[in-house]
Amino acid sequence: MNAPVTTSNLATGLSTASVSDALDSLGLPGSLHGIGALRQGRRTVGPVFTVSYEPVDEAGGTVGDFLDDVPAGAVILIDNAGRTDCTVWGGIMSQVAHDRGVAGTVINGTCRDVAVATDAGYPIWSVSRFMRTGKDRVRVAAIQTAVTINGVLIRPGDILVADDDGAVVVPAARWDEVADLARRIDRVEDAIVEAVRGGATLAEARALHGYHSLQTRKDAS
Repeated sequence: MNAPVTTSNLATGLSTASVSDALDSLGLPGSLHGIGALRQGRRTVGPVFTVSYEPVDEAGGTVGDFLDDVPAGAVILIDNAGRTDCTVWGGIMSQVAHDRGVAGTVINGTCRDVAVATDAGYPIWSVSRFMRTGKDRVRVAAIQTAVTINGVLIRPGDILVADDDGAVVVPAARWDEVADLARRIDRVEDAIVEAVRGGATLAEARALHGYHSLQTRKDAS
């Protein structure tokens, strides 16, 4: 049985690239295509707190009050169906989330108030940035339910890793397995660089350390 995911065993320093390769080797999806860092040089990892949005109707609805329910250390994952015509995250939320110790926000959609988030040091990943409000356009449809983004099924509590290359999600029950594989991939890549520095050709070093099959699905024929 897998051990519970805790803050200590998440502090791995793993990159999204290594985690994505590890997921490939296990035949698992997880890379969130089209979502990128708002500012370079940021990194986060933590359990996902999911939020899904939908178009507003005559009944109205809110766009951000869910933040009161997000625990410190969580990564907020907002699914607004990839919409780029209105925002679902802004300056008030960046400041409050930062003050409360939220680990970051990843948006299948758009954010605004970029300067405020940058000044606060709050990390955000999104499809785009756009200033038009989501109020009276979209509303929160559900929190802490499973969402699917770009074919990746994401459940509350799954582990999200985000850095300069984007964002990737790992099923909580597979985290230890994926993290171990990602660390092995990092060691192999480090060994390749060292071999080249020691006089080997890149082709020789890659062949010696099995580089071209690192991410190959293990049960593939």
